[in-house]
Amino acid sequence: MNGTVNKVILVGHLGDDIKMHYFEGGNCIGRFPLATNETYINKSTGEKINSTEWHNLVVRNKAAEICEKYLSKGDKVYVEGRIKSRQWQDDSGSQKYTTEIQVTEFTFLTLKKESEDSRSQINKPKYDEDDMPKNDLPY
Repeated sequence: MNGTVNKVILVGHLGDDIKMHYFEGGNCIGRFPLATNETYINKSTGEKINSTEWHNLVVRNKAAEICEKYLSKGDKVYVEGRIKSRQWQDDSGSQKYTTEIQVTEFTFLTLKKESEDSRSQINKPKYDEDDMPKNDLPY
């Protein structure tokens, strides 16, 4: 180990359906926003505060296809991954920055079919990095 760790664990709800991007050679990535919520009491006012944090998630190849097939907006998912920041220039020449979670493992906590089938008896699949092809894809 190199003495550092870059690991994120999130449990949240999809803010939108998976957006797929396909590349030559059959590779693909899927992107989706994930919301995590926190509730706390403001000590000075006694007011209950609800706070939502949005995370940009990226899944690759087979994992992306699995997520697209089984997850939809509002579904709950457990993910593990790494934080990755990147920058680029937009069409007007402005520098843009983003921070993403590159997903390495995930478990569905609710699925599209569960809401459609009234919580039917579906085995919830769990996937980790060993199930996913390892490719560095361009963004």
